[in-house]
Amino acid sequence: MTAAGRRTTAQRKALAAGALAVALIGGLAGCSGSDGTVTKSAPGGAGAKEAPAAAPPNAVRLIGDGSTAYTGAQPRQPVWQRLKPGETPPQFVVFSWDGAGEDSQKLFSHFRKVGKKYDATMTYFLSGVYLLPEEKRELYDPPQHSAGRSDIGFNDTEGIRATVRELRGAWQEGNEIGTHFNGHFCGAEGGVGTWSVEEWKSEIRQAKSFVKNWKTNSGLRAEQPLPFDYDKELVGARTPCLEGRTNFVQAAAQLGFRYDTSGVNDQIWPKKDLGLWDLSLQLVPMPGRAFQTLSMDYNFLVNQSPGTTQGDPSRREYWGDQMRDGLVQAFERSYRGNRAPLIIGNHFESWNGGVYMRAIEETIATVCVQKDVKCVSFRQLADWLDAQDPDVIAKMRTLKVGEAPPAGWKAFLAPQPAAPPAAPAADAQAPAAGRPDDGRQAG
Repeated sequence: MTAAGRRTTAQRKALAAGALAVALIGGLAGCSGSDGTVTKSAPGGAGAKEAPAAAPPNAVRLIGDGSTAYTGAQPRQPVWQRLKPGETPPQFVVFSWDGAGEDSQKLFSHFRKVGKKYDATMTYFLSGVYLLPEEKRELYDPPQHSAGRSDIGFNDTEGIRATVRELRGAWQEGNEIGTHFNGHFCGAEGGVGTWSVEEWKSEIRQAKSFVKNWKTNSGLRAEQPLPFDYDKELVGARTPCLEGRTNFVQAAAQLGFRYDTSGVNDQIWPKKDLGLWDLSLQLVPMPGRAFQTLSMDYNFLVNQSPGTTQGDPSRREYWGDQMRDGLVQAFERSYRGNRAPLIIGNHFESWNGGVYMRAIEETIATVCVQKDVKCVSFRQLADWLDAQDPDVIAKMRTLKVGEAPPAGWKAFLAPQPAAPPAAPAADAQAPAAGRPDDGRQAG
């Protein structure tokens, strides 16, 4: 199956799951299934420093079969500082992409250009089977399914070459390469929601293996390596259809992941779950409707043209505007309210004539240029959160959706006065003179 045609099965399956979610809570289900140059600006914030330049070519050290390599520190990574007392937090926005393969639509390469234009780094969740050719499909042994099975197909040589080119350039531009795992199995029969912790570990190991051995598997040995060690680069994920999160988080915590974005949250400051930052998708306004939906293109789709990815052409422009306006409204209520990070998920798809891709690009152009706004990857957001005082994060979590500090940020995050010393107990007695006090009561 070619890269351009590999998603058809996953779309049909996910649409069925999404339609059920619409009936429940307005579309809560999740998804269906060059090289860059360094600029002086980094997606920083309060106290962020300029990122290091890329390592020189002679610093490249191949890993394994040469599919990946050590190339030094990743370019364009901010070094975050702890908020000063009374300082207003930045407004973070994360744009992320499920699947993250380059096909005939060339949306991966397009949004790399968009990111560079608006100084936005993003997270690309790679599906491992997009680096596995069809003729090697038996190398994938998915949990609860026969070897060589995948609900999103596999790839061909040119699709792998194009995807690796985009992954390489994206990382060199400061973006993050996460994982969307492999076969994209959803539903009650063998779907990821039924997988055990050990089955998740197997899926993660295989996702890493396909990245670490793409040259051997594809035969593209003359291509340049991916410029990172995937064992270190991979620190977060989004599960297919947002299913299986409970057992996945347990597996991810044991394997050293730092965040997960597979659940459903309100727009409030995040917390940790088993040591991982919960950076899940969020409920956002759907203009003109009486409910909110999930901050993902697919969820707007299933509320607008349920049952089909190509609905009424006369409605498409409105649908794209509706998604853009809903995301911008979500941004505004955080930006002018509690400053909670806004988390947005997408797919490289031309659903409903491509209106969701337009909506995302227009949202990026609207929000990423504003003062104190940092459009970052999940990894960069996790870095910032880890740099902060946990008590400050906990205090910001007390602010509700859209709620600004009543007396302003300066007062809200002002240093707390030291507690007065505790008064001695009224019945305390001094030790008897000439007898040391050994801490025991007299008998």
